Amino acid sequence: MREHREILGRLLALSRYRAVIFDIGGAVDLEFAWEMALDGAIAASCGLEGIRVDPTMVEEASELAVAAFAPDVAHHMIETLCGGEPTTVARVARRVEAMTGQLDAFQIRPEIEGLLKRLKAGGLVLGAREPRWERLERAGIADLFTRDPDVPPAQCILVGDRFDADIAPAKAAGMATIQFRSGRWRRQRPRSEAETPDAVVTDVGELEAAIEAFIA
Repeated sequence: MREHREILGRLLALSRYRAVIFDIGGAVDLEFAWEMALDGAIAASCGLEGIRVDPTMVEEASELAVAAFAPDVAHHMIETLCGGEPTTVARVARRVEAMTGQLDAFQIRPEIEGLLKRLKAGGLVLGAREPRWERLERAGIADLFTRDPDVPPAQCILVGDRFDADIAPAKAAGMATIQFRSGRWRRQRPRSEAETPDAVVTDVGELEAAIEAFIA
């Protein structure tokens, strides 16, 4: 651990990068429990409208929403499953919001806490894109992050799972980007160079190697 921290520190001393910004959902938070809860709420709410929905139909609706780069995935899924009928869509959407609006289903990704600690100990500033900070506090990792890192974008690496909401805006700001391919967004592919990440990873070991490659 100490040797690894010293190596990382030496690399960082010569690197242009000073911070790693995490989009918490998908990279740090597995989101599996949240996605299962949301899908279940959508299916149940459709059922109350007399619309029979099975797991395959929900999965297909999810894939359509992801492929369409829908900003509101749940609403897109509801529209698909309800055939686009506005009144039914609105009723189902209200039920889903009532069922999931206050749901807290944070699941910390195995091994990610150890990586966060190694990165911070090695001298990197860690930022978190997480509007509900109390979730990080309950998970015991809030103290690893700086709410507003005072680091220029050109010296930051962004880790996120979505091209439209994470990768593209970060690239436009001048950050290096890593896509953590996981969960609902794992099959999404970039539509243009502006959404193409500098690296793609699928587990914590690959993420650590990618970050080290950036700062080497």
